[in-house]
Amino acid sequence: MSVEEPLFRVVRGVPTAEELAALVGAIVSRSRPVAGSASAPVSAWARSARPAGAGLAPGSGAWRASGLPR
Repeated sequence: MSVEEPLFRVVRGVPTAEELAALVGAIVSRSRPVAGSASAPVSAWARSARPAGAGLAPGSGAWRASGLPR
């Protein structure tokens, strides 16, 4: 039976179980690929939830136009 080296170790202090869980969660989330990468297509449903913004200009009636379909 072989003994594996730990992925990380605490060198100072005595962290609580919650602090260690937060650290492990941060490390795991940083090591995973990004869910919404540029190569993944975006559905029309997801696009409809995003603010239009790009084609709108501030001014009279802009708030009303922001709610209209494009």
